[in-house]
Amino acid sequence: MFGFLKKKLQDAVSKFSKKASEEVKEEKVEDQVAIKAAKQEEEKLIEAAAAEVKVVPELPKEREQHEREARERPAKETSKEKPKAEKKQKEKPKAAPKAKKKAEKKAEEKKAEKKGFLGVFKKKEKAPEAAKATPEEPVAKPTPKKLIEKEPIKEPIKIREEKPEKKEVGKAPEEAEKELPEKKNEPVLAEPIRKRTILGRLKETFTKKTLSEKKFEELFWDLEVALLENNVAVEVIEKLKADLKKALTSGKVTRMGIEDLILVSLKESVREVLDVPGFDLVKRVKESRKRPYVIAFIGVNGSGKTTTLAKVANRFQQERLSVVMAASDTFRAAAIDQLKEHADKLGVKLISQGYGADPAAVAFDAVEHAKARGIDVVMIDTAGRLHSNTNLMAELQKVIRVANPDLKIFIGESITGNDCIEQAKEFDRLAGIDAIILSKADVDEKGGAALSVSYVTKKPILYLGVGQAYGDMKPFDKELVLQSLGL
Repeated sequence: MFGFLKKKLQDAVSKFSKKASEEVKEEKVEDQVAIKAAKQEEEKLIEAAAAEVKVVPELPKEREQHEREARERPAKETSKEKPKAEKKQKEKPKAAPKAKKKAEKKAEEKKAEKKGFLGVFKKKEKAPEAAKATPEEPVAKPTPKKLIEKEPIKEPIKIREEKPEKKEVGKAPEEAEKELPEKKNEPVLAEPIRKRTILGRLKETFTKKTLSEKKFEELFWDLEVALLENNVAVEVIEKLKADLKKALTSGKVTRMGIEDLILVSLKESVREVLDVPGFDLVKRVKESRKRPYVIAFIGVNGSGKTTTLAKVANRFQQERLSVVMAASDTFRAAAIDQLKEHADKLGVKLISQGYGADPAAVAFDAVEHAKARGIDVVMIDTAGRLHSNTNLMAELQKVIRVANPDLKIFIGESITGNDCIEQAKEFDRLAGIDAIILSKADVDEKGGAALSVSYVTKKPILYLGVGQAYGDMKPFDKELVLQSLGL
């Protein structure tokens, strides 16, 4: 889902940002109030990015890259530690005679303390002579003058080697640069997300970016066409356009680049588009004191109402809620037989009266049966009808008046795009809908309906149908939509 829309959106945004960067005027800002506001906005972005780090999984390519780096790190560290260990081993035999001499001096001082004040005084005079005797030992050997001259040069080199901790960063800047990112990015899982966010590309200075409104209208055209091609509703496009125009033409103070500014604006706009308060269907039924809880499934022909009704019934059964089905689709051929097959597979009671019967009477019988038997939920399957057919819509209104459902769920076919949005608007106007379930979302590469129908109708999307099996129904999650769009 959203595969085609994601690709088109990325291409359009990259073209838009390249053209906009050539036309945008940037000015350095010294206004402390504007800078403070920009800093607060950046802090919000950082907090949002930190929250997404826990949720967003690594991509397969990024995971392979990090595993490769993890394997290479110990090899590099061992290669760096080997020469240091060899140097220490070489230095140990040289340090041994010095330790012996110190021990001898301490022993002599202890003896001197026993002899008294004069003994201590004499030992202090002889101490420098003994100290001088140590460097004279190699001189006593028959060695040429050149070697004797080089010996004092070796001493400062040893002193430098003895202090690798202080001068290691200065000596090997390349090694230090390799180690610094490991210390900064301690959680390895956060690295791929930081690369994809705009936070790592913020500039140090604050600038004011302005673009003329006329130029914005010219540049936005390609992005608008990409959204229209992917069945995004006009209302949603106008919302995205207004927000992006405000960000680019109002002289916004920020440290972000043009492309980052566009992506942030689009992400916030899409988040607002999808920000329609939803609810958990199973939880609502459980918390409701009314029994039976009546749900009517409505929509156009072929949208998948009967199959979706069976999926929801299966979910209710998993939560230990009893269900009865009402075959109020008395118009379509084989509609009752299809619902009976689902009822038999799920072990659910089906209330029906045959083809040509009054659908409102069937719904009434199902409600009365549930009351008598203490059943938790009544699920009414209505006939598919076009929203433009006034007679069939009047019949649906009669079913709703008689059954008085607690919840009216519109089943929309996501692959129909803008038609699905128009259907939802008309069903909401004539019958009133409370929530939406989009079927066939697994074969919808554009995703415009899922992005638009909730914003246009102000009704939440509860589930997405992703297959024919009873378990092929996923709860709608706006964060997953943002990830699927690459925002």
